[in-house]
Amino acid sequence: MDPQTRPMIANARPLTTDEGLSDEELALIERCRHGDTAAFEPLVHRYQDRVYNTCLRLCGKPEDAEDFAQEAFFKAFSSLPRFDGRSRFYTWLFRIAVNVVLSARRGGRRRRVVSLNAAESEDAGRPVPRNQFKSDGQDPSHEADTRERHGRVMAALDDLDHEQRAIIILRDMEAMDYAEIAAVLEIAQGTVKSRLHRARMALRNKLGALVEDECD
Repeated sequence: MDPQTRPMIANARPLTTDEGLSDEELALIERCRHGDTAAFEPLVHRYQDRVYNTCLRLCGKPEDAEDFAQEAFFKAFSSLPRFDGRSRFYTWLFRIAVNVVLSARRGGRRRRVVSLNAAESEDAGRPVPRNQFKSDGQDPSHEADTRERHGRVMAALDDLDHEQRAIIILRDMEAMDYAEIAAVLEIAQGTVKSRLHRARMALRNKLGALVEDECD
């Protein structure tokens, strides 16, 4: 180890691979915990698009999403001595990112959430979140209809509170299962199901039958 690199390992919790921590991630995390900052870069490259996209979906503003994503990675690196491997690394990282955005929103640290559609137009060069309500490319009229439906769903999501917005994004855009969402939001799986149901009902109340196919 480079003698100029400060070790992080002093009070680090022992790592476990019970939840599927890969050998590669385990090795990188151990190097980081011993002070090798360069070992964190592959982890950033692996997850930066998903973390950024989730932050963007939550806050609606590209420049804020960049700040939130950077803050999440900084917090993750600083917290690596406390990461014990009981959850997957990306689940732990997403928990940090979601908490960064929701804490800022509750505290009014950033601007009001703006339209998700506006955010997309401002940020056309950025990666697009997985599992959006996509067109299947069958024909122009179908694509136009899909875009209209997508726009209405996104506009309705803008009107949900932050917690409802977050749980729908994690489930229906990030395609996380209930266990992963529970780990990210630090709530019981039963609570995930009840909150997701209430969030979807709130969305349906705004859109009517349009979202039946999108959310089931």
